[in-house]
Order: sequence, then C-alpha cells, then structure tokens
Amino acid sequence: MTSPVPTVSRTPRRRFPGMISAALKPAAGVLTAAVLACSAPVVFAATPPSVQRALEAAIHGSWRTPAYVQRDKYRHPLQTLEFFGIRPNMRVIEVLPAPGWYTQILAPFLRAHGQLIEATQPVAGTSGYAHRSAVAYYHMLAADPAVFGKVRTEPFELPNYLRLGAPDSADMVVTFNNMHDLMFENVHHDVTPVFLERFLRNAYHVLKPGGILGIVGHRAAPGTPLAKCFPMARLPQAFVIHEAEEAGFELGGTSEILANPKDPRNIPVFFLPPTLADRSAAARRHYAAIGYADDYTLRFIKPAR
Repeated sequence: MTSPVPTVSRTPRRRFPGMISAALKPAAGVLTAAVLACSAPVVFAATPPSVQRALEAAIHGSWRTPAYVQRDKYRHPLQTLEFFGIRPNMRVIEVLPAPGWYTQILAPFLRAHGQLIEATQPVAGTSGYAHRSAVAYYHMLAADPAVFGKVRTEPFELPNYLRLGAPDSADMVVTFNNMHDLMFENVHHDVTPVFLERFLRNAYHVLKPGGILGIVGHRAAPGTPLAKCFPMARLPQAFVIHEAEEAGFELGGTSEILANPKDPRNIPVFFLPPTLADRSAAARRHYAAIGYADDYTLRFIKPAR
C-alpha cells in the first residue's frame, strides 16, 4: 500500500477527525434492511452444565480486578461467551485484549484443556495510550503466573502487522469493543475501513472451517456515515455484518445481550460509563443515568469446506 501511514485513533480520544471521503460514505448504511432481515436468531447447542460451571468459576475468580467485577452486570460475560459457543478445549485468539478484562476470564477457563493466544500490541514501537496500555497489560500477565502462565502473546501492531497465525489453526477469534479501533484516519483526514477489512480477512484465514468469530462492539444508529461514527468510537451493526460477510463469513446469529435502549447512539462512548470523560458534575450525572454504551454482539462462522 502506497498511501501515507495512517494514525490510529483509540478510545478515549479527544481529537475529532475530518470528514470521510465521498467514496466511502455509502458503506455505512449498506444493506441495513437486508442484514436485519437475515439476522434472525440461530439456535445453537446449549452450553453443557460442566462448561457453564467452568465459566462461572472463571468469572467469580479471586484474581479478577475488583473494578472489572463491578462491570459484570453491564458486560454479561457468561451470556456473551455462551452465545459465542466457547468450550474449554478450544484454541482461542483474543484480539486487542488490553487492559485484560476478558483475559482474566478466558485464561483460567482455557488453561487446563485449551489455549489462549493474545494478539496484543507490543510494548516496543508503541507510544502514548497504546504504549501505556501494553505495559500495563504485560505487567498484569507477569504478576500472576498461576492464572496467566500459559497465555501466549503474539504481536498485533496497528496498523502495520495484523496477522493472527497459521491458516486453519484456531477454533475461535474474539474481540471486545475494538472494531472502531480498526478504523483509521490518514494524513488527509479521510476515514478508511481498510485495516478493519484486513483484520476480518486474517480472522477468516486463521480459523478452522466451522470456526467462530465473536464480536462485541459499540453500536451507531443505522445508516450513520463512517465519518460521524469514527469520533464516537461506534460503528453501525449492519456495516460490521456486511464487512464480515465480504470477508467470507456467514452470520451465525446476533444477540441483544448488551443492548441499552437509553443510549441515543449519537454521542461518543467515552462520555458514558465507565469513562465519564466530561468532568462537570451535571454531565456526569446525565451520562451515568444513560449507562453503558449500546453494544452489538455478533457471532460469525467460517463455512465448512
């Protein structure tokens, strides 16, 4: 690619980018009605009681950061992971895991019979928020080898190195609230999904036939132009589904586990809990009353050959 190297925009962000190029604008609302018509719930095998107990044990583990535990009632980790169909013998790749909210659940759950690979930004070569986040994440892993000692880390460096592994080598790829981080603004202030598309192709490449891609992300209102989504750290659900299907995935199901009808979906997510970036007392009360961002929860399947 010969275009100038873009700059990553990660939450929380204070800088609002310029408008998207005209060629990209139609993509944000593409196929909204068709996607919604095709997203009827799919019935999957129920989670076996033994797997549910193992998930609950990981969720209630004493090693979890207390502030993370307090967010369980909003993030619903048990229901989310059950919806994805996770099993303790899987080889799972978590993409952009810092600060480690889900790592603290996935690592002990997969420790005995499976494998957790964390595709995470490296400490070296990063700066600012990305560097601080990477340092804190690696410190967390090193601090408790009894829980995290079998976790394998692999570099996933935005925007230059997005490879996830050998072909047909993973059972599941998951990422939580990171899809907007794969949208970039270049030096001309154009927003592009080119790296989101590359991630989806790499996820398809690394998954075994029948493998699962599980995505949680902050939802924008249907049809919102990408240029407006970008500074809000949101994407329209229909756009994400369309991009995943373009990469070869089949939509296995959608869930409203993390829906929040109070969220107007037209404000930056870092105004909402837990960040509450606006420090005025009135604003904090207003945004706290809205609650966490309205999130989509999507399960995709790599078709069996």
